[in-house]
Amino acid sequence: MSSNLRIDGGRLVSRLTALSVIGATPEGGCRRLALTDEDRQGRDWLVAEMKALGLDVKIDAIGNIVGILKGREDGPAVIMGSHIDTVGTGGRFDGALGVVAGVEVLATLRDAGVTPKRDMAVIAFTNEEGARFHPDMLGSYVWAGGMSVAAAHAELDAEGAALGAELRRIGYEGAEEPGFLPAHAYLELHIEQGPVLENEGGGLGAVTGIQGICWLELTLKGRPSHAGTTPMAYRKDPGLAAARINIFANEVTRTIPGQLANSGVIRVQPANVNVVPETVVMTLDLRNPDDALLAEAEAAIRTFCAELSARDGIEIGFRDLARFPATPFAEELIATVEQSAAELGLSARRMISGAGHDAQMMSRLCPTAMVFIPSIGGLSHNPAEFSTDEDMAAGANVLLSAAWRVANA
Repeated sequence: MSSNLRIDGGRLVSRLTALSVIGATPEGGCRRLALTDEDRQGRDWLVAEMKALGLDVKIDAIGNIVGILKGREDGPAVIMGSHIDTVGTGGRFDGALGVVAGVEVLATLRDAGVTPKRDMAVIAFTNEEGARFHPDMLGSYVWAGGMSVAAAHAELDAEGAALGAELRRIGYEGAEEPGFLPAHAYLELHIEQGPVLENEGGGLGAVTGIQGICWLELTLKGRPSHAGTTPMAYRKDPGLAAARINIFANEVTRTIPGQLANSGVIRVQPANVNVVPETVVMTLDLRNPDDALLAEAEAAIRTFCAELSARDGIEIGFRDLARFPATPFAEELIATVEQSAAELGLSARRMISGAGHDAQMMSRLCPTAMVFIPSIGGLSHNPAEFSTDEDMAAGANVLLSAAWRVANA
């Protein structure tokens, strides 16, 4: 490849803007929950873009969309990708940038009239966010063999809709078996979703891996009673217990290095101002780059809950929502990202990802790495999420250079 071959930054932004119109919210963000009508419209747009480039477009049984540029030789493909589904209050860049940049890489090669040695492909994975169906990264998890198609199809959303039925409803239950395209390597461009790059000098991130993730759902059952007539000492209050668990989880982050904790869902029943609740359902999102430390944090929380249950008479049940170990990426591919950035005159710092990504699942199959670009204000999963046109172009050019290098090695 000519050393001066570059993606068209304006075209990249134009494509991303076109996708962001689908599911656009008044606040300037996007709401394309997995397998909704908005997701179908986004999928239709992406398939049309891929077909316009002459890519071989295939869809598998979990709805993953694959666009393939044939190489000169048969064999495993160099795959780029991410997702186009969002959280309920999402932004325009998370996931979508990685898919659109992959399309732009293949469009650039088409424009230049060059053909890689190996096949190159872009995948948009289904339900990466986990905002509608559990677990998160579901499409890539099934692709990598971690979950069966049947089990994934049986997953229900909060309203009781089955994933498989929703796939069929929007017309994206494909004929291919997940994992049908063997992978030589996987590269993913993504916004950082945090403040480190912006606050520590800018540049890009050469991602070394992803920290371990444990999502738990806790159901706390007490005794409903009148808030005005039941003395405090006689209450069995799951709302108070949930608050204590949340506070304890936060305290654990101060004693275990690298530990993070969050309770993003707390549902109270009955939700009346003057009634001590009967049931609280809450979630815990626990993360740590070290699997042993993550297990230590989870064990401490479970012990605390057992003691709280015995003391206050609150029944506490646990359910796993997601559980993924820490994932190191391939050293040779991380170095390729660094080399590609350096040759483009760009700085790239090594950093770990705090969020889960489809790359985490793909690393089960092949050497994997990621490229991060700065997120202004560190915002993500937020309508105000933003990355500059210049940073997007820089990241896409590193993706182009690294993917081409690997595809022709």
